[in-house]
Amino acid sequence: MTRMSRARVARRIAAGAAYGGGGIGLAGAAGVGVLLAEVRLARRRVGNGRSPRVPTADGLYGAAYTVPGEPALRLTMLGDSTAVGQGVHRAGQTPGALLASGIAAIAERPVGLSTVAVPGACSDELDRQVTRALADPSRVPDICVIMVGANDVTHRMSPALSVRHLSAAVRRLRTAGAEVVVGTCPDLGTIEPVRQPLRWLARRASRQLAAAQTIGTVEQGGRTVSLGDLLGPEFAANPRELFGPDSYHPSAEGYATAAMAVLPTVCAALGLWPAQDERPDAARHEGFLPVARAAAEAASEAGTEVTAAMPTGQRGPWALLKRRKRRRVREPEPQAVESGDPQTQASA
Repeated sequence: MTRMSRARVARRIAAGAAYGGGGIGLAGAAGVGVLLAEVRLARRRVGNGRSPRVPTADGLYGAAYTVPGEPALRLTMLGDSTAVGQGVHRAGQTPGALLASGIAAIAERPVGLSTVAVPGACSDELDRQVTRALADPSRVPDICVIMVGANDVTHRMSPALSVRHLSAAVRRLRTAGAEVVVGTCPDLGTIEPVRQPLRWLARRASRQLAAAQTIGTVEQGGRTVSLGDLLGPEFAANPRELFGPDSYHPSAEGYATAAMAVLPTVCAALGLWPAQDERPDAARHEGFLPVARAAAEAASEAGTEVTAAMPTGQRGPWALLKRRKRRRVREPEPQAVESGDPQTQASA
């Protein structure tokens, strides 16, 4: 599918989300019998994507930067198992811990991490997660990172419904005063046990949803980062290194790759990135585009950021597409985590 075609599909899905329509089915209905057989086979090979233990990474990071009277920044992770960090064994290897330590180092301020994401969650569970994140009006998160979409594809949720739930979550968080960064649906076409034709259909569906998620998020004042690298080309080239033991969730190195892609956008949303890096770089093919076209471009290239720009134009709202440089995120030292769970600290 060309990027222009993907932009048209994304617009249709986003329109369905906005006006209550059903949108279009992900990847259509062709070859349903073959597809369902492949899904059953893939599930047997991959398993249910669950591991016996999910690390608990919540706590304070960068405590050495504490200044009396200056509160810690608050980071909240929402979404599915990728936001939790399922598949790794140490709290410091989760994306939340990596992002919190990265923000603390750049801001030179401590960062309090809380996680309301739930393994196996689809976008229709975001409403409950947002309610938890905003339960205390005096402690609204400074920044929220949402990673969701993979389960929507595998559970065949209507893409319009998926985007509708995500847009509503972003709107609630932004209205409360939190900045929001969404890691869009990863490329499920590179999960190692998945065979053709499911592999092709999964890739197509993933990219369609990622583009539509971008439109819905940007229209509500959030930013998106394409997470194609999470289960994308780098994973296809290095599946043993970048996939975890269940061949479904990322390994520690895989989560570090995802955190590196998201961290610059999170810092930009918090006003921590250098001002000169906020200007589009023509040499990197950055610039202002209609939001649907920017969404399609981002879905095709992992690590690409899309944020709202001009409110309107002849072809609708416009967005800024950025290809930010990645900075290596180190796994936090065990003493960087202050958690109420002594067992978690010991295992971290």
